[in-house]
Amino acid sequence: MKKVVIIGGGASGLTAAIYAAKSGNEVTILERNNTTGKKILITGNGRCNYFNEDQKKHHYHSSNKELIFQIITPHNLSEILDFFDTIGIVPKIKNNYYYPNSNQAVSMKEALLSECKLLGVKIKTDYLVNNIIKTEKGFIINDEIIADKVIIASGSKAAPKTGSDGIGYELAKKLNHNIIKPLPALVQLRSNEAPKEWNGIRCDAEVTLIENGEEKRKEIGEIQLTDYGMSGICVFNLSGYISKGLDKNNKEEIVINFLPEIKDFITFMGERNKKVRGRNISKLFDGLLNYKLADILIKKSGINKESYWNDLTNIQKENLNKNITSLKINITGTNSFDKAQVCSGGIPLTEINLKTMESTKTKDLYFAGEILDVNGDCGGYNLTFAFVTGMLAGKDN
Repeated sequence: MKKVVIIGGGASGLTAAIYAAKSGNEVTILERNNTTGKKILITGNGRCNYFNEDQKKHHYHSSNKELIFQIITPHNLSEILDFFDTIGIVPKIKNNYYYPNSNQAVSMKEALLSECKLLGVKIKTDYLVNNIIKTEKGFIINDEIIADKVIIASGSKAAPKTGSDGIGYELAKKLNHNIIKPLPALVQLRSNEAPKEWNGIRCDAEVTLIENGEEKRKEIGEIQLTDYGMSGICVFNLSGYISKGLDKNNKEEIVINFLPEIKDFITFMGERNKKVRGRNISKLFDGLLNYKLADILIKKSGINKESYWNDLTNIQKENLNKNITSLKINITGTNSFDKAQVCSGGIPLTEINLKTMESTKTKDLYFAGEILDVNGDCGGYNLTFAFVTGMLAGKDN
C-alpha cells in the first residue's frame, strides 16, 4: 500500500482519488476550500455539461496540440463514460452535450464524493499546500505530510473564487517544471469600439477572428453585446486565441455577421422592400433583427431610420450591408482571470508521460486537469479532459 496525496478536490482530483483508492492505496485529498467540487457546481450553468459526443480535434487547444490526442483517445473516452455509469450518473444527452439526468451539477459532485467515501479516501479541507519537497523516499508536504506519490490537480488561475489561484504552478516550478504563461480563456472580450448603446442585446450571429489581417477561426451562435465589448459561447471559443495573440502584441479583430443566413444582403433587402410595402428602413428590419440593434446599425450607417429603402444612396446601402454582415470590432483585451472559465497555458505536455500523467522531470509526481497546458471549447471539453487525466493519473498509482 502506497500513500498517495492529491492536491485539489475538483473533478480531476476526485477522479484520481477514486482510481488510486481502487488500487488499494491510502489516498488523501488536500483541498484549500472548505468543501470539494466547488467548480463542478458552476459548470454548465449549474447543470454540469461533463461530456460531448463530438470529440473532433478542433475543440481542444494547446501549445503542443498534437499531443492532446494521446490523452483524448477513443479508449480513454469510452472508459471514462463507463466510469460515470459505475458512480451512478445517468446521462441526459441533448445536441451531443451530456448532463446528469437530474439537470443538477450537484449530482456529479455527490456521486464522486460517495465513491470516495466508499473507498476510504480521506479528505482534508481548508488545507493550503504551499510547499513540497522531493526526497529519496518520497515527498514532504508543508513539512508535515509524507507521501509516496503526489498528484497535483489544483486547477489553473481561472475562477479564483473556486480556489484556483495558480498555486499549483508554483509547486510545479519547485519540482523542476516549466510553465507556459497562463492566460484567460472562455472569457469575455473587450473593445474600445463597442457601441455603448448595444449593451444587453442578445442575438445569433457569425463571428470571425481576424489576427494581423488573416482569418483564423469562425464560430456561429448566440452573442451577447456589452458596454465593454461582447460575450457568449461563440465569443468564448475564440477568446483563448485572442488572449495569446494580444500577449504577443498581435492585432486582434472580430468581424460580426448578424444575418449569416442571407448571402446577398442588398439583393435580399431590395426584394423584401417590394414584398413588404410601405415600411421605412427601421420597420423593414421587423422580424429580422433585434429592434434596438437594427436602429443602432442603421444610425451607424449614416441613415435616418425613417428613410425608405428606395431613397437610400448606393453608398448608404453598402454601409448598411457592411455594418450588418461584416461589422469589424477591434479587440483590446479580455476580462481577467476572475471572469474566465478556464486558462490557456500551464504545464507543457512535453514534460508529461501522456499515458500515465506522470512527470518526466520528477518521479512519482503526476498532474491532472486544468493545470496542464490544455483548454477546450465550451461544451464539456474541459471537464472531459479533467476526468480523463484524473483517471490516468489515479490508475498509475
